[in-house]
Formats: sequence, C-alpha cells, structure tokens
Amino acid sequence: MTRWRLTIEYDGAPFMGWQRQDHGPSVQQALEEALEKMTGERGQFTAAGRTDAGVHALAMTAHTDVTKVLTSHRLREGLNALVRPQPISVLDVEEVAEDWHARFSCVGRRYLYRILSRRAPPALDGGKVWHIAVPLDVDAMREGAKHLVGRHDFTTFRSAHCQSDSPVKTLDKLLVKTVGEEIYIVAGARSFLHHQVRSMVGCLALVGRGQWTPDDMRKALEAADRSALGLNAPPHGLYFVQALYA
Repeated sequence: MTRWRLTIEYDGAPFMGWQRQDHGPSVQQALEEALEKMTGERGQFTAAGRTDAGVHALAMTAHTDVTKVLTSHRLREGLNALVRPQPISVLDVEEVAEDWHARFSCVGRRYLYRILSRRAPPALDGGKVWHIAVPLDVDAMREGAKHLVGRHDFTTFRSAHCQSDSPVKTLDKLLVKTVGEEIYIVAGARSFLHHQVRSMVGCLALVGRGQWTPDDMRKALEAADRSALGLNAPPHGLYFVQALYA
C-alpha cells in the first residue's frame, strides 16, 4: 500500500463541492471513480479542505492509498485522462509516509476571493469572480479587515450548518489589495469555519460600498450572532489557494 499526496486544480462550477454528496456530483467522487477505473480499487481521497458548491481550487492538497504498484507519473496521467472532460486537473503527485494526512497534517490554509469592481460585466471570467458594478472603497475595506485578524469568536461569520466544535478561530491574515480592476481578499488561518471566508468578504463588500463603516466589522464580530451578518458573498469568487505543512 502506497500513500500518495496530490495537488489538484478544479473549477467548482459543475460540482456540489469537494465532498461526495447524495444530490449531485463532487470533485471527490470524480477522482475516486477515475482511480477505480484505473486500478480496480475503491480508494478514498481525503482533502485538506472541503470546498462548497461552486468554490474553486488552485492547489487543493489531498491523499489517497493505492495497493497497485504505480509511478507518480502514471498515477497523475491516468487520473487526468480518466476525469475528462470534467474541469479537474491533477497537477502533482508524490509518495508520502503512511501516517501523513492531507487534513490532519495541515498547519495552515489560504483562500483567495476575487471581486471584479467595474461597471461592465465579465465576458471571460463569468463564474470566476464576484461582479460588483459600483466602485468600492478599498482603504475602508482594509480598515474593516483589521478588526477580524487574531483569535476571536467568529459566530457571526459562521454558517448555521457548521460542524466545528468551537466558533473560536485564529485568523492569521485578511489582506485586501487591488489587482487591475479586481480586488483580491486573501485569508489565512490554520482552519476556517463553514462559510467564514465568504461571510467576511460579504461584509467587507458592504464596507466598500459605504453601507457599513469599518467599525461595523468590529461590531458584527463582537455580536457573536449570525443575525448580525450583513451579507454572505457568493461562492464563485472563492478559491482554495494553498495548504501548508510543517
């Protein structure tokens, strides 16, 4: 038995998320079915994070155990051939120790949220960015983001369906920067609550529109109440960027 670490890119639009679902296709299901066709084994893929329906990944890390003797090159090429035409690409495969775990060995996760801030809608990046057709005050968004960095009770920014044992998380970074006509929001933490990034981004967009002040971010956080949430950003602007390991 060999444990393989995989780095995976995918477009989340056609999927119900990473994890297998009874009510629609998932990235995990597509990869597991491809592996079974290739090896005859019903292996399981475990990922560093569980992205929601519509959320994309630039470099999701996952692992799987395979009994059949394979090279990393053959496993990568075989999976990529068999998942077609679904928008999934295995970028890299490497052998790891038997006790290495994509989720439990992970010490940090990074997400990117893309907002297109212009009047004209996206012709090429539809379904890849959140289009906001009015100018946003990026400086105010940066000020608002500062209130969320650190160790806090993030109940306000937590989905009602979140299964985490505690709403307390340490947010290492929440950066707001401009890249051309886009606003990039970069979030980093050891782990996140369900919908936490999208909820933080949605409220920062309210700050950018002038509907909230930067201090309203602090007030929403301190309320520790989901009803204090202003807005949940749509999933299609969110990307899982990186899983960090010691």
